[in-house]
Amino acid sequence: MYCVRCGTQLPDDAKFCVKCGAAVQASGGETAQPSEGPSQAPATFAPAGVSELKCPTCGAPIKPLFGEMVITCDYCGSSISLGDSGWRNLQKHTMLPLKLQNEDVMVAKVRELMDRGFLHRHLEEDSKQEELTLSYVPYWLVPVSARTSIVAADTVATVGTIATEAALFGMIAGGLGGGRRGGRGIGGLAEGAMLGTVMGGTGGGMNMRKAFSLNENYNFPIVAIKSFTQYQPAEYEFNLMEREIFDVGKLPKGVGIKLLNGDISEDMAKYQAKALVDQLQSQKAHKQYHMIQQMSTQMDVADAELLHTPIWFARYDHKGSKIVLVLDANSGSLVNSIGL
Repeated sequence: MYCVRCGTQLPDDAKFCVKCGAAVQASGGETAQPSEGPSQAPATFAPAGVSELKCPTCGAPIKPLFGEMVITCDYCGSSISLGDSGWRNLQKHTMLPLKLQNEDVMVAKVRELMDRGFLHRHLEEDSKQEELTLSYVPYWLVPVSARTSIVAADTVATVGTIATEAALFGMIAGGLGGGRRGGRGIGGLAEGAMLGTVMGGTGGGMNMRKAFSLNENYNFPIVAIKSFTQYQPAEYEFNLMEREIFDVGKLPKGVGIKLLNGDISEDMAKYQAKALVDQLQSQKAHKQYHMIQQMSTQMDVADAELLHTPIWFARYDHKGSKIVLVLDANSGSLVNSIGL
């Protein structure tokens, strides 16, 4: 028997093509019509508690193991992710293509990052490499819309108020000083101006406040593996323009890359994303505004997407201290670093 879609020779009792996943025989014994390809929409199946599901691409039976967040169909190779509602909703997820796969190029990139700056000169050369691995790591992409309200000192108004108050106080104090000292008005004015500057600096001008807002939208990446949370990026954006539907068949052959499974749920990823975005908004606010007196952030969080992206892990020992670099093997950018 041969597949009606790709022509692959199959066992007589086969129901699905092992190469392309097409259904080749219906339950009544008739040959099924080839499908038009995988659907891009999420598929909804039986409620939680069932022991078996169907692949949304080819219809083959799937039996996920407990704790698995990423499931690959044994018949067609399509991969799907389990949502927070258990087995009720299985949605396809995305991946980024591998571009930085040459180990020598990777080592040169690491050397460039480690030796950056005068204090780190020859750091890579003086360190011992302990690990250099390439893996497809799952991240939850959590869409977060953050609106931060800020009450801070109005710097421009404060400076103007200080100058005005200083001048007025200086004139008054100077006049009084000149009168008391029998005509030393000019000296009194100078002394008064100095005193006025000091008094103005601590006067009401410093209390002038103004409301500001800081609105940002994020596709915040949360690493989906509990044992990798130490490598969680604080502020990093993957090149999402290049992502595509995940397919295990698209993984590069012969480069020793590992496909890692996630064990962090979508709900937990959303919780972590909100906490990290709140910290990031606070950092951005303090960089832009001074003397912040009040600040609050409101956030809207949408459904997350599971993204598998190629990651290089480089671990070094430098005189007993550990240095770890996490690099995006799609863009070549540094995702995170420890001890650098």
